[in-house]
Amino acid sequence: MHRIWITAIAATTTLACAEPRGTAGDAAAVEAAAKAVVQQFVGQLKPQLQQAIAEGGPGRATAVCANIAPALMDELSASSGWSVRRVSLQPRNRERAVPDAWEQEVLERFSAEQAAGTPAQALNYGRKVDGQYRYMQAQGVEPVCLMCHGTDLAEPVKKALAAYYPEDSATGYSLGEVRGAISLIDLR
Repeated sequence: MHRIWITAIAATTTLACAEPRGTAGDAAAVEAAAKAVVQQFVGQLKPQLQQAIAEGGPGRATAVCANIAPALMDELSASSGWSVRRVSLQPRNRERAVPDAWEQEVLERFSAEQAAGTPAQALNYGRKVDGQYRYMQAQGVEPVCLMCHGTDLAEPVKKALAAYYPEDSATGYSLGEVRGAISLIDLR
């Protein structure tokens, strides 16, 4: 008798914990997948930026952002099933980094939360928009970012920015500010 009762409790518990599609369990899994894509992108880009700075200074890092970062985003978009891009309220690349209305709203929220004391690296947001899951992870200004995104830029950086981004508006940042975000759309 006890064995039947325990089996019934176990079966009920299993059914109660199993979540059908479209529930919080799915949302958590999709968000985890989005975070993994962000980490993959950052994990591929950051070492290349650091290497470029070590080999040729911050001016050379501009070439990485102009050429390698878009290629990484395109490659990751093709292989992951997610649309991957970087967006900013002060875009450097006007062809690829201007936010759409939803991204702009999230970026403004990120900036307000950062100004209120939340560290930029802790800011992320995901939800379904028009039937597709969208996710954004804030990009905070780190010390190395100030060489190309700060207020006191070296002359070689200014020249590189003028060559790659004649309409650049992604300067004037301070340490810790939200510089932009990595924005994903689940296309799977």
